[in-house]
Amino acid sequence: MSDSTRRDPYAGFPGRIGRTFAESEPAWPAPARTGKAPNIVVVLVDDMGYSDIGPFGSEIPTPVLDRLAEDGVRLTNYHTMPLCSPARAALLTGLNPHRVGYAMVANSDPGFPGYGMEIADDIPTLAELLHDAGYATYAVGKWHLVRDSASNAADDRANWPLQKGFDQYYGVLEGLTSLFHPHQLVRDNSPLDIDEFPDDYYYTDDLTDQAVNMVTSLRAHDPDKPFFLYLAHNAVHGPLQARAEDIARHRGRYDTGWDALRETRFAAQRAAGLFPAGTELPARNSEAGLDVPAWDSLTEEQQRLYARYMEVYAALVDNIDQNLGRLTDTLRALGELDDTIIVFTSDNGGTGEGGAEGTRSYFSRFVHHPRLPGDWDPDVDRAHDLIGGPRSLVHYPRGWGMASNTPFRLYKGHTYAGGVRVPFVLSWPEGARAGRLTPGLRTHYQYVTDIAPTLLELAGLRRPDARRGVTLQEPDGASFAPVLADTAHPSTHGEQYCEMSGNRSYYRNGRKLVTLHRPGTPYDDAEWALYDIRADPTEIHDLAAEHPGLVKELSEAWERAAWRDGVFPLPDGSGALARRNPAEQRLARPLTLLPGTPELERYRSSRLVSLRSFDVEVLVEETGEGVLVSHGDQGGGYNLYVEEGRLRLAYNEYGVLHETDAGPLGPDAHRIVLAATAEEGLRWRFTISVDGIERAVSDSVHQLIGMAPFQGISVGIDRKSPVSWPLYERHRVFRFTGRLRSVTYRPGPPGPDAPEAVATALREAAAAFE
Repeated sequence: MSDSTRRDPYAGFPGRIGRTFAESEPAWPAPARTGKAPNIVVVLVDDMGYSDIGPFGSEIPTPVLDRLAEDGVRLTNYHTMPLCSPARAALLTGLNPHRVGYAMVANSDPGFPGYGMEIADDIPTLAELLHDAGYATYAVGKWHLVRDSASNAADDRANWPLQKGFDQYYGVLEGLTSLFHPHQLVRDNSPLDIDEFPDDYYYTDDLTDQAVNMVTSLRAHDPDKPFFLYLAHNAVHGPLQARAEDIARHRGRYDTGWDALRETRFAAQRAAGLFPAGTELPARNSEAGLDVPAWDSLTEEQQRLYARYMEVYAALVDNIDQNLGRLTDTLRALGELDDTIIVFTSDNGGTGEGGAEGTRSYFSRFVHHPRLPGDWDPDVDRAHDLIGGPRSLVHYPRGWGMASNTPFRLYKGHTYAGGVRVPFVLSWPEGARAGRLTPGLRTHYQYVTDIAPTLLELAGLRRPDARRGVTLQEPDGASFAPVLADTAHPSTHGEQYCEMSGNRSYYRNGRKLVTLHRPGTPYDDAEWALYDIRADPTEIHDLAAEHPGLVKELSEAWERAAWRDGVFPLPDGSGALARRNPAEQRLARPLTLLPGTPELERYRSSRLVSLRSFDVEVLVEETGEGVLVSHGDQGGGYNLYVEEGRLRLAYNEYGVLHETDAGPLGPDAHRIVLAATAEEGLRWRFTISVDGIERAVSDSVHQLIGMAPFQGISVGIDRKSPVSWPLYERHRVFRFTGRLRSVTYRPGPPGPDAPEAVATALREAAAAFE
């Protein structure tokens, strides 16, 4: 037998081996870390604008953040990426997001390196590096660094949190969810099979409960081990949903409208010294499709409705601060608050995706299809007191997004300041006492890629050149630890490119070149604007005509950076962003689901019905009462059920409920077929047959497309958020009491509005949701 692959079991052992214990000297591996290290907590909020918390000018009470900011540092010139997944990739790796493979949110797969949506082995995450150094590592909340098509239980999980350095994870892998009925919660590496949430359930509270449990459990087992907690709230991303008692505290606060709110917040920002003297508040956003009307031009009913939307938004911010208070109280009770670095920031700026009017029908508002029929309603009527609750999926009008981004222009998705300048607070009392942090304001330009190297330096760690035999890619970020310690230290980040959906910018030492790209227009120098953001941080005075040489110089620098970092190809009108891996075609094959099968994941479910005709065959061995099959939630879906001996279909058309009665269903075995026929105008017509006999035909209804249905397919039950609220009130989840043999989906041909339109539709849907 060859010994060429056999390792000597004693090789490298530092002790001494004899024939017996008495003749031997033991030795143990050195611990991963020696000495004291601070805990690290990163609280990342979703879609929060620059002015939404007290330390940055907000009227929303945020006493916990106020205290952290007072004792810590506020970066007033911190920049991020304008969309979610790219910002998160940059934060957790210290690399520019295109290099990591996140040119866009993780809802696309056009087949290019910048859109790979996978963090390579030579790009370690902050969690991996801290874990290597002996930290316990926890991720809680929104992940959105795994492609939607890889968010199911059959995936290899290579890009799920536990494979990227975290010991434990609890949250939602996708970009958004209901805060009352999360569509797919994941613990560690497994989706949770949940039928129903308690009536008082609220996702933001749950995330904090989970984070507190992780920390207290660690301390019960190990009194010394430092921890890294990445707490990524889905709030304040739409749909906007808040606890009734939180909404009530803000009633009437926004009756004066967004124009007055901008003025009030800007005055508070100037008084706090956040901007240099002479900084101007821009006029309302006026760009076509992004414009905001004067508040005084609205009707009284519009003002009343829109003010309610903002009350809900404020309640979400309020609730985040309350939950941060619960976390800091826990750290204080453990005696560890002072030696915990706490970072609070947002992934990108406030959003304008709610449109000019906002909506109570979130998934209807965000359908982007070139053949959207004229009768499409992007809103749904809801009683005033239901707005913000579990029965409404709300987003605010973009006027509030503009106010959220005070004093900056434009919104999330744009490379103007409204999309990329967000609040940033860092607190570390022990670091302040040690002279490593001097509390106060910092006006230095710093970038999202700087967070990881800064936290590593504050923890006393050096990023290695290699890890587990793999040479690591160099980071793009630079630690701003010297800036935290010394207000006179210059910025550590002098230049930075940015690109998102064709919007581009290039920053160099206080000058910023930027575009507002219109889809389908050329990428040329004509769209560049130039600002000196040292004197004009709100980007009002375009200097491009005065400095054509600088425009050329910076645009060429952007071009070089784009090739170096994998930005190309840029999106155009070809529909390429909607392309999917051809291997996904297998997801449109017939699928049989047996009773007891966990809920089918959202994206997997959508491949069976989206933009096509389809049949659902239900084989009943013994008739009973309850749900046969359901797909969707309060934002849209369908539910085939038996109640009082009658077969019925509930169809939720983005919040409008339709009922179809298919007559009595006898006690014997039955073959039931729900057939959806795709019709012109993005419509479905449902036919219900029993044992080969047609029983009922529904009215023509709008198809559920884009991100709807958002909740996946369930057999024999309507899980979590119900399709029909009245049915839920009568029977809750309404588990079927008979015997089901199976439910089989048979996807049919694409509808008349596909496939030639599907590329554009999916591309726009992905862009709109993040």
